[in-house]
Amino acid sequence: MKTSQFSRRRFIERSATFAGALLLAPAATLPARAASKRTATDQVTLGKTGIRLSRLGFGTGSNSGHVQYALGQENFNRLIRYAYDQGITSFDCAQTYKTFEWIAGAIKGLPREKLFLQSKVSGKPEQVLAAIDRHRKVFDTDYVDSLLIHCMVKDHWTDDYKRVMDAFDEAREKKWIRAKGVSCHSLPALRTAAASTWTEVHLVRVNPQASHIDGMEETYDKSGHDIAPVLAELKTMRAKGRGVIGMKIIGNGDFTNPEDREKSIRYAMSHPELDAVVIGFKSTAEIDEAIRRMNQALAERS
Repeated sequence: MKTSQFSRRRFIERSATFAGALLLAPAATLPARAASKRTATDQVTLGKTGIRLSRLGFGTGSNSGHVQYALGQENFNRLIRYAYDQGITSFDCAQTYKTFEWIAGAIKGLPREKLFLQSKVSGKPEQVLAAIDRHRKVFDTDYVDSLLIHCMVKDHWTDDYKRVMDAFDEAREKKWIRAKGVSCHSLPALRTAAASTWTEVHLVRVNPQASHIDGMEETYDKSGHDIAPVLAELKTMRAKGRGVIGMKIIGNGDFTNPEDREKSIRYAMSHPELDAVVIGFKSTAEIDEAIRRMNQALAERS
């Protein structure tokens, strides 16, 4: 009888200890069902780089940044801060964007370690390292999280850009950049990027309407009419552990019909090949809408 009472008491004590441990356990150790809810502002990992960023990123270059530039610097700064306050920590920039010189002021005072800054170098500068260093100086930061070769359209571009690629590698050794990659605007360039062992991060045009999607013509202002070849390359990138960020989710801003925006965001969220997406915003309402649509799409897929 005493043995039975002792066993029962030990059982109750152990059960209480286990229940308390569950209450105190971090989310990562809880059952998958309790931690399965995904949102637009989750911190996700960019492929094998190990770099963290918000699933939804803020694009600062709509129409080469003219859209954001038209807001004025003060309003642009406020919009960046609003995005950050909602949980967006990823900001996509480029030296050719009108907003390039504004980034330092927009992120001033925000914790740098919580931000993901992606930027892009255009063409083949004579002094590539100096061009990369300019990003750090303009952004007033020690490093850029992801630096891309901008707007690539040529097939076999890795042959012509070897000097640029080598400079990117040197910049990473100096800890000026954390990851390197390319943004593509043609299918031949995209295929070359996916095949290359140099590429760590891909910025890829994705939407189901095939608006401004990579096509076979090697020029940035032409697009294809079929998303299927792009999806094939996304699968290759994912299989290789690349970081993949989707762009042109709102069709370069052309999706003025809410149904098109809904369709495209749902499409992007249905493709696990995409680590994250970037959308160009010009108002708080657009940020709120994108977060709401992404959250709903993700919730329905959880």
